[in-house]
Amino acid sequence: MYRTILLAVDINDLAFSDHLAEAAIGLAHADGAEIHVLNVIPGSGMAMVGAYLGADQEKRIRAEAKARLADWAERVLPEELFAGLHIAQGTIYHEIIALADKLGVAAIIVGAHRPELKDYLVGPNAARVVRHAKQSVLVVR
Repeated sequence: MYRTILLAVDINDLAFSDHLAEAAIGLAHADGAEIHVLNVIPGSGMAMVGAYLGADQEKRIRAEAKARLADWAERVLPEELFAGLHIAQGTIYHEIIALADKLGVAAIIVGAHRPELKDYLVGPNAARVVRHAKQSVLVVR
């Protein structure tokens, strides 16, 4: 049913990301799927902030994120299921959906922590992925 899965993780919360990986691995084994892993670096916001940080700082941030994500993926994902590593920068839910569409994945796995009051008013990234993605979305708590 699901041949390709996109697993969106937060490298700043790798303990929770391990929990997400368990769900992805179970689903991948059940369906003979491959897993793509994505980490989204939040955008720097206003252009003035990005200009202040400079291109070198942005490259260092991306390189560090990719190295941490690669180390994590190597540790938790079976090699035969691993299909690719992706780093994006921007609005988290938008980047998840854009990559899912680009790769043509059948399912997206995202995490959601216990909702807080502000999440009911604003809407967390997981809820936005659920609302806007064309693919099936598994939200793991």
